[in-house]
Amino acid sequence: MERVALLRTSGRRLLHRCRRPRPVVHAAASSAPRRPSSSSSFSSRNYAGLPGGARLLTTAAPLHCAGRYWPAAAPRLVRRLSAPAVSTSPSPVPHDTDDVHEYAALLGFEKVSEQSIDECKSTAVLYKHKKTGAEVMSVSNDDENKVFGIVFRTPPKNSTGIPHILEHSVLCGSRKYPLKEPFVELLKGSLHTFLNAFTYPDRTCYPVASTNAKDFYNLVDVYLDAVFFPRCVEDFQTFQQEGWHYELDNPEEEISYKGVVFNEMKGVYSQPDNIMGRVSQQALFPENTYGVDSGGDPNEIPKLTFEEFKEFHSNYYHPSNARIWFYGDDNPKERLRILSEYLDQFEASPAPNESKVWPQRLFKEPVRIVEKYPAGQEGDLKKKYMVCINWLLSEEPLDVETELTLGFLDHLLLGTPASPLRRILLESGLGDAIVGGGVEDELLQPQFSIGLKGVSEDNIQKVEELVMQTLKNLSEEGFAPEAVEASMNTIEFALRENNTGSFPRGLSLMLRSIGKWIYDMDPFEPLKYERPLQHLKARIAAEGSKAVFSPLLEKFILNNAHRATVEMQPDPEKASRDEAAEKEILKQVKSSMTPEDLAELARATKELKDKQETPDPPEALKAVPCLSLQDIPKEPIHVPIEVGEINGVKVLQHDLFTNDVVYSEIVFDMSPLKKDHLQLLPLFCQSLLEMGTKDMDFVQLNQLIGRKTGGISVYPFTSSIKGKEDPLTHIIVRGKSMATRVEDLFNLIYCILQDVQFTEQQRFKQFVCQSKARMENRLRGSGHGIAASRMDAKLNAAGWIGEQMGGISYLEYLRDLETKIDQDWDKISSALEEMRQSLFRKDGCLVNITSDWKNLEKSNKHIAKFLDSLPSTTSVGSDPWLYRLPSVNEAIVVPTQVNYVGKAGNLYQSGYQLNGSAYVISKHISTTWLWDRVRVSGGAYGGFCDFDTHSGVFSYLSYRDPNLLKTLEVYDETAKFLRELEMDDDALTKAIIGTIGDVDSYQLPDAKGYSSLMRYLLGITEEERQQRREEILSTSLKDFKEFADVVETIKDNGVVVAVASPEDVEAANKENPLFSDIKKCL
Repeated sequence: MERVALLRTSGRRLLHRCRRPRPVVHAAASSAPRRPSSSSSFSSRNYAGLPGGARLLTTAAPLHCAGRYWPAAAPRLVRRLSAPAVSTSPSPVPHDTDDVHEYAALLGFEKVSEQSIDECKSTAVLYKHKKTGAEVMSVSNDDENKVFGIVFRTPPKNSTGIPHILEHSVLCGSRKYPLKEPFVELLKGSLHTFLNAFTYPDRTCYPVASTNAKDFYNLVDVYLDAVFFPRCVEDFQTFQQEGWHYELDNPEEEISYKGVVFNEMKGVYSQPDNIMGRVSQQALFPENTYGVDSGGDPNEIPKLTFEEFKEFHSNYYHPSNARIWFYGDDNPKERLRILSEYLDQFEASPAPNESKVWPQRLFKEPVRIVEKYPAGQEGDLKKKYMVCINWLLSEEPLDVETELTLGFLDHLLLGTPASPLRRILLESGLGDAIVGGGVEDELLQPQFSIGLKGVSEDNIQKVEELVMQTLKNLSEEGFAPEAVEASMNTIEFALRENNTGSFPRGLSLMLRSIGKWIYDMDPFEPLKYERPLQHLKARIAAEGSKAVFSPLLEKFILNNAHRATVEMQPDPEKASRDEAAEKEILKQVKSSMTPEDLAELARATKELKDKQETPDPPEALKAVPCLSLQDIPKEPIHVPIEVGEINGVKVLQHDLFTNDVVYSEIVFDMSPLKKDHLQLLPLFCQSLLEMGTKDMDFVQLNQLIGRKTGGISVYPFTSSIKGKEDPLTHIIVRGKSMATRVEDLFNLIYCILQDVQFTEQQRFKQFVCQSKARMENRLRGSGHGIAASRMDAKLNAAGWIGEQMGGISYLEYLRDLETKIDQDWDKISSALEEMRQSLFRKDGCLVNITSDWKNLEKSNKHIAKFLDSLPSTTSVGSDPWLYRLPSVNEAIVVPTQVNYVGKAGNLYQSGYQLNGSAYVISKHISTTWLWDRVRVSGGAYGGFCDFDTHSGVFSYLSYRDPNLLKTLEVYDETAKFLRELEMDDDALTKAIIGTIGDVDSYQLPDAKGYSSLMRYLLGITEEERQQRREEILSTSLKDFKEFADVVETIKDNGVVVAVASPEDVEAANKENPLFSDIKKCL
């Protein structure tokens, strides 16, 4: 699966990269991250709830979001504290608790504790299974998005990746579900709102979620059988497939390594930020389990034996070592009944003692680590150093109030662009972007990390000195009262809003509880933040913030000797050396084999591939539970919308319960923008939010936004419109506030749009450096997104616009702009002002508001005042941006150990007329053909297809792929696969139900209102949504066969873009001169 969402990172590095601490790796069974849009141009393809013409993301797993559990506006502390239920009523769902406890006792469970969690309007009961000691948390409320999770403590002793490989493997068939991958069948045919698995440095989690009770219990049963009775412990070929094996197709050829986890981790170890995180974690924890990589080091993974693999499962995957979580509005009795059927089959085990995580002892003096990372030849290598200072804060777990106060301190230091430590580091000019994520507390012991990348060799020491001096100054001087107030409001707002995006709230709650529970501490404590929060506020009011925060800075950081400074040095030869070393090892392996050995290896390779490519028999597939079409609503989910006008401007209103939060989007027409200014647009948007006005500097403005609202963002939106050549282009301003602060919200939006002054040259230069660093990191970690963006730009105008603002073209623009800022600043500043004048006008504006009707009515007068303040002169539109990149095959060369391979074509240009069956077919291609051939057999971490029904672009993409030409051959054989496809009624029903699950993806109120806005902008009517749904539900095998001719056009006329290593591109062109354009980017 994938390291919870998009990036696999080991240990703390994932924690520090992910704002809200989250699992350190891999969602093991997922095929790949969802295809992202460009980093700056938000495309409609990313928004759920757009059935009937929306982009269907046919990934094989429901990954949260671009890897993010929490919206960008949510502060890091809140992501740790906030995981309350989604209750919309004043009390949890009523159950006869005495009756439940009596039933629990009959099933062999004893009640340990029962508590009311007011923060999330839930009743939580902790049970213990008397026979095995398994602990169960049963949380009841009125959230329809039900969540189950089972977590095992799994501390590794080495970096062979056993926990990660096992996490993948247990989902590859079990005693009750004896097929190759029940997980994939659930992806195909369930209504899950979450289905994945996570590997942390010391534990492994298996969560599922669904709003349909029948579907939910099906998912629970498959997962329980998978973890307790997996076939992988008896099936060496599953270990080979998911972990590693030698591959040899012909005794005359060279031997290679293959394995899904092996290639996933090669991708991880190609990314400098990931290497920095791994080295930092291991430097802080040299003596305990965090000193090794639970995800697996590619150099160590081939040392893992099948016997060790089996023993690890036997030792740790036992009820005695399990923490089990249920959450939602389902029947608590049914939860326990299902569990007892599994737990009663086991006796007690010593696993809890064997899996205990021991603390790292604190250092007596700091340490320094120097490591090299693979760098490209482009640019000045002397300015590509990285440095991060890391502290282990305590040898013992912290009490809840200290932990809470540290979280606030972390937000004050780093939580916003105006936070002093973050701001001072970036303004120093010593580096391009921040590394390290501040306080991280999801492991046994908390840490703090901060540093810079894009540093000159001569400035390494200066960065360290600046960090220490800034922290010392803050300890002595304290924080501004406005900063403390802004942090407090931001955190309290996010706690009340409880917006976890597409990530189930119950799962967010589970992960927070597990952070203590897994170490045998109180699982209730992390859920009850209200009392310590109020106590902290009272302390700050009584003693002052300096008295509260300065002692923590001194104790845990300034006077703490357990400090590890990690310096990363660019090495342009490292990637080729690593590749050569791997080839030498494999050469020695082959030379040690006899001809008979080689023949046997070739036979075993073929046997494994045959097994991987042979479908499960129908009788095995029938074992996996599935809903019927009768369980599926015949109509799409309706979002209430009222279209009206205020002062001549169209206003969309959505009457939904939002807990007194008002969500607003203000949409401006982007068409008046000059083409010459297009690539400046992402930086323009950032400048609006991070520069000052004539009355306030940007720090004061940022603090005012934090004190008065829940956050404001500005970004470009682009999309094709089905049936039209001209693209849809807008600037969207999003904001949210409590209902009592709506006037403040619109006043601040006006201030941002009209009063911000584009005069801060050095800050603008920082924005350019930060954006360049982000793009370079994307090239290595999200190469599939870069390839997708590039192909889109070759095939449609909206794709070209998006690529100009978030692809290779944008990176090239940033590099050029960086060299011109000093001499051309007046010209750039004037261009930014001209962009403001052309974009933010009343004509062409549209407002979207989501809240309950009472708050909508009260908001109207503030909207009217805001609209009246906008310039009303009619702007002159520019010519339509009907541009495309040359339609040639292209290789983007970067220093990487794995590839990202794409091929795409425009189906509408070949005459295809959209039918809802395309959603079903493209999802099925991803979860069968591409899953089996690109991932399972090919060894890539993922392979999937994506049909943008607005533009007609159909794309194939692979992720962390050891192959290049072989993957393209798989893409080209898709039409043949469809023509030869045989599906019985059960398989077809699963495909349809799984597609409906995607179309009806679970959304919180703000997302519902936003999706409705997207449909309005794209011209998607309720009638069309209903038509597409009916076409989905009536999909037949004939539709699959007919679609073969449609995708056949891509084989002959499609465009190829691969993000790959120079060696693989050279080898591919020798075999087949495919790439006429080779672009070296790093």
